[in-house]
Amino acid sequence: MSAPAHPLAEILARETVVLDGGLSNQLAAQGCDLSGALWSARLLADAPGQIEAAHTAYVRAGARVLVTASYQATYEGFARRGLGREETSELLRRSVRLARRAAGEREDVHVAASVGPYGAMLADGSEYRGRYGLSVRELERFHRPRIEALAEAGPDVFALETVPDADEAEALLRAVGGTGIPVWLSYSVSGGATRAGQPLEAAFSLASGNDQVIAVGVNCCDPRDADRAVAIAAATTGKPVVVYPNSGETWDAAARDWRGAVTYDPESASNWQAERARLIGGCCRVGPSRIAELADRMTTGGRGPG
Repeated sequence: MSAPAHPLAEILARETVVLDGGLSNQLAAQGCDLSGALWSARLLADAPGQIEAAHTAYVRAGARVLVTASYQATYEGFARRGLGREETSELLRRSVRLARRAAGEREDVHVAASVGPYGAMLADGSEYRGRYGLSVRELERFHRPRIEALAEAGPDVFALETVPDADEAEALLRAVGGTGIPVWLSYSVSGGATRAGQPLEAAFSLASGNDQVIAVGVNCCDPRDADRAVAIAAATTGKPVVVYPNSGETWDAAARDWRGAVTYDPESASNWQAERARLIGGCCRVGPSRIAELADRMTTGGRGPG
């Protein structure tokens, strides 16, 4: 499969690009209510200006890739709220436009259309388990319509992210195959395996012969798990690596609060970069201040984000 020539892929061949951080935590910091099954995707309909403002905060922090608010945006999820398919398609396209507006006229800021896993639509935590009881073909049918809607808005890259299961990764790669848009494939992991328990070597190898995949790696995981995964991703595929872990805190569902210490450290980015990581950022609970530290370290040698 031949990949289209794309500026971001060319950039990754020679330098590191800073990703944004967690969208939900920045929206919460702005005072947004993220309760409900649609999570941050609800704001695509109810408060799109808040999403644009969150993206803008990350641009100001030094992020050069903005991940859209479409992670949990699905036809099924919005249908439960009473929205039809065309209305949902428009919200998916809007997610790309909002990030593009936040980027402004800056040609060095790219937009990644987020495609979250099937389990995100269920809103029951199964996105961190995988093994939904669906075939690869069934998962491909689920993902393809929203991928096509997002593609219509012209993102620079697809972020196939927080993927818990190699079977779902296969379905996602099939679904994006006809879009002509580059992708990165990013698993959610625990230890040396996907959340569904598959060895990372086998999971990453799905991308090895696919030139549409410009980077492979992990996100939404403990920073300590990222260390091992980055090395495995690079060794298995030979591709640039994408890595954007969580803060290190854990969610206490009973107390509805975050517990534990923050272990995300921008200094770790140097180690990841040494292992061929070329897209580096943060996920849940990693906000603009941390991304500013990361941008300072990775892009300006300590002189501050550009």
